[in-house]
Amino acid sequence: MKITTAEFISSYADVNKCPPPDKPEFAFIGRSNVGKSSLINMITNSKKLAKTSVTPGKTQTINHFLINKAWYLVDLPGYGYAHASKSKREGFGKMIEDFVLKRENLMCLFVLLDARLEPQANDLNFIQWAGSKQVPLALIFTKIDKLTRNELQKNMRQYEKTLLTQWEILPTIMLTSSVEKNGREELLTFVEDAIQNTSYDG
Repeated sequence: MKITTAEFISSYADVNKCPPPDKPEFAFIGRSNVGKSSLINMITNSKKLAKTSVTPGKTQTINHFLINKAWYLVDLPGYGYAHASKSKREGFGKMIEDFVLKRENLMCLFVLLDARLEPQANDLNFIQWAGSKQVPLALIFTKIDKLTRNELQKNMRQYEKTLLTQWEILPTIMLTSSVEKNGREELLTFVEDAIQNTSYDG
């Protein structure tokens, strides 16, 4: 898939105010500081489509971007904010759950995971929760450029072993680096195939 246009559409904290569910949606979510905004900018070949920040928890609303006039890329608030107020952290849970469970045009939820870290409890809990709700999932490991090949393989084996204690079949797993643009074509091909292989009519 070639990205020809990518435009910001809306930013809301209320799922009911999001754009009409008339196009396929692919949403990105992860813990704070996982590199979500950088990955979105890398995928869309934009330096500033999604706002990046040194302060974790920058994304605090549901942000819709229209790609190629055909599908939505959705930037969701993260879970596990380090610098958000307690009241806002509590609100994010409901916002995320409402979006993930109510958007009938959500074709895949990409859960971003930092490839440098061992399996984190809040990541595993979120993946298990979404899986139990039969949400279509794919796991996107970020920042693979920060690891040697052996370190990456070791971490992937540990993640797969941990996930297989709860999953019979693992979700799709992709490895990415926003710095070196690893995984970009694989991810866009995944999106393209999902759209083509689904009888979604909007």
